[in-house]
Amino acid sequence: MSDVNPESKEDSKSTKTEGVSFSDRYGDVMSKVNDALSKIDWTQMGKYGKAAGIVAVVILAQVLIKVVIDTINFFPILPGLLELLGVVVLGQWSWQNLTTSEKRTAVFEKVQNLRKEYLG
Repeated sequence: MSDVNPESKEDSKSTKTEGVSFSDRYGDVMSKVNDALSKIDWTQMGKYGKAAGIVAVVILAQVLIKVVIDTINFFPILPGLLELLGVVVLGQWSWQNLTTSEKRTAVFEKVQNLRKEYLG
């Protein structure tokens, strides 16, 4: 029979992992990541790399926008003022662009042209 019990083995393992500092573990992980990234042929990425970059930028922008909006919503009076500002801007735009039939036709044609341009 052995004098060492399983509990003492687990204790010795936990002290070994606790003895390694965070900077050492971080350095090991970063060196593995750098090695993996250096093996990639970036010239072959082409449109897939660009698409992934665009997706990453869009996700980052959405997160930042959410943080800003959450911060604005934190203040009790700002959301109401921004809503009022939106109503005023919409009313102003409507008054300038939708009061006569010629202006409404021009807006409708502009929307149709944009639709044709982007949707084909």
